[in-house]
Amino acid sequence: EGTGEKGESKLMKTDLKTGKALRTMNLDKEYFGEGILIMNDTVYQLTYQEHKVFMYSLKDFKKINEFPLATEGWGMTTNGKEIIVSDGSSSLFYYQPGTFSLLRKQEVTEAGSLRNNINELEYIDGYIYANQYLSNYILKIDPNTGKVAAKADLSDIDKKIKAAYPKADVLNGIAYDAATGKTYVTGKNWPELYQIKFN
Repeated sequence: EGTGEKGESKLMKTDLKTGKALRTMNLDKEYFGEGILIMNDTVYQLTYQEHKVFMYSLKDFKKINEFPLATEGWGMTTNGKEIIVSDGSSSLFYYQPGTFSLLRKQEVTEAGSLRNNINELEYIDGYIYANQYLSNYILKIDPNTGKVAAKADLSDIDKKIKAAYPKADVLNGIAYDAATGKTYVTGKNWPELYQIKFN
């Protein structure tokens, strides 16, 4: 799990059932942590506006390397071969694992129009799923074309969490467990995690 806010950002291994942190590593105070990705035995972590990507050993969170990032860092996932990054625009950026060299850029469109505010990302069964920041939509993006193939409206979950927790902010997190086929969503300052199923 990666958390944000400058001066408070962490990388954690969390028990899914209890929410308890089993291992925690604090980022240096100058960094605002953003999306994370586990690929093989490595954790990659974006920073929001500091233009850096950190690389850690999954086993002990030991820092292995860091790379420059030309854009802001918002979300990150992988198709198993490349690392896919969002920066809050309509663009997806594809990077080479290990070196973080840019391979290509792709625009996200829906019905011929650009879809901005592409945020947290997850790769599920051949599609890129993305939170659209400041909305309650999760977009299902075809990585071959960049076109939105479908979208899910999570307004009901958003209303439920905000009624119970007034300090809860926007929907802002999606994770997929390939071993169980389960998908999870959460948001900024949400004290709960929800398991959902897409039609």
